This record gives sequence, C-alpha cells and structure tokens, in this order.
Amino acid sequence: MERPDAEAPVIVVDKVSLAFDEKVVLKDVSFTLERGHTKVILGASGSGKSTILKIILGLLKPDGGSVFVNGERIDTMSETELMQVRMDLGMVFQEGALFDSLTVAENVGFKLYEESTMPPDEIRRRVEEVLGFIGLNDFIDRMPSELSGGQRRRVAIARAMAAKPGILLYDEATTGLDPITAITVDEEMVKLRDLENVSSIIVTHQLRDAFFVATREAVRRGDGYEIVAADARKCDEAEFIMLKEGVVAFEGNAAELRAAKDQYLRSFLS
Repeated sequence: MERPDAEAPVIVVDKVSLAFDEKVVLKDVSFTLERGHTKVILGASGSGKSTILKIILGLLKPDGGSVFVNGERIDTMSETELMQVRMDLGMVFQEGALFDSLTVAENVGFKLYEESTMPPDEIRRRVEEVLGFIGLNDFIDRMPSELSGGQRRRVAIARAMAAKPGILLYDEATTGLDPITAITVDEEMVKLRDLENVSSIIVTHQLRDAFFVATREAVRRGDGYEIVAADARKCDEAEFIMLKEGVVAFEGNAAELRAAKDQYLRSFLS
C-alpha cells in the first residue's frame, strides 16, 4: 500500500446507505475524519452507530455510497485486500473482548504474534511499551480475571495500539464502567490522539465521556504528561455526529451541539 497523504482525510464516508431486508439502518451518511482528529458518533440504540464502524472495517458492505480509508476505496475490496487496510486500523470493543486464557502480555501482542514477522523478543518490548503508555506495565503477566473492568478496557486499548495503527475505532468503550473508571479510559483516548497523533472515531451514547474527550488535551510535562482543558482550536477539531434512525441529524463541534435547538438533540442532551 502506498504511504497515505499526510494532508488527506484518513477516512471518507460518502453517501453510505445500508438496509437489512425492509429495515433501513443507514441512509446517505457522509462524513470525513482528518488525521489526528476525533469524530464522536452519538445516537440512541439502533441508530446505526456501530454499523458505521463495521463498514469502515470492511465487515459489512454498504448497499450504496463509498468508503475510503487512507485514500483507498474499501467497500469494493476483497477480504484479502482488506487485510492490508486493517493493518492501520485498531478496534476497541464494548466489553474489551480479551482472551481469558491468555495473559495480559499475550492479549496485547496477539495481533503481532499472529499477523507479523516480528521476533518474539521485539513483540515483548512493544507490549511493554504500550502497557507502560497506559500505566499497566505491572500487570503484564497477569490473567484478565485478575483485572478490574477499567483495567480490562485499558488493556483492550493497548492491544488495539500494539501494531501502531494510525486510526483507532472505539465502540462504546466506557459502557458499564463507573464514572471515575470511565475517565481513565477517556484519558487514554486523549493521550493517543494528542501524544501519538492517532485519528479516532468514538461511538458512544455516554455524553459525559464524549464531551470529556472533545474538551481535553494531553500535553507533555518533562518525562510525563498532563490532561488539561483544551483551547478553542482543539475543541473545534473534535466533531460530533448525531444519528437519528440512520440519518445524520447533526454534525458540528461541542459548542455547536450544546447550542442546538433541534428538539431531538435537546432531548438527547438532557
């Protein structure tokens, strides 16, 4: 695959539609994701949020429209062609989806063991690096059953970033977590975006988490980092999409979403 254009959007979804029998799931959905930016997709259950991620991964084919990842049109690709595209995509699922029979290290390095030619000692070093980034290096040889819910989600993020993808997709990554634990997961999303220049799409119905990611930034402080309130430019870069019955009902930044007068949006925000 050719090296992606640094100035071009990393994801383009253009007039995508999908229906299962008579049920319309998505209708003429369009948006772009710029490199190093975050797109937050909101909506009620069944509005089509997670379906968009499956289409971007190539797990579902749209009935109409087109999808580009790093400049490559993927909705017409074969499964073999998609494997190359997916090397730059990381996915974090709602429940973490860790393998209970594998250690934390084996979970985090799973894709590298299975799909790369990297020597085992290099994989171990990469696993240590990403676990250090999320502050869980001390848990490297533990089993998933020994982790809290928040730790499992953060290990899932480490696994998604182990192969150094440029794009991360989060599907309800904080659902079921208490507010304090959810913030630790939100902070990892912010760190990856701001310190690693990872582009991300966050699917969620948790407004608290969506606004946290949109209005915070990570800045380096010596050998560490700090999460601070984002400036206006950074806040504008995090864009929201609100889906209503498979149609884009709103697209804009956090301030525009808060100021929206549409009754559906107001009821969702309340």
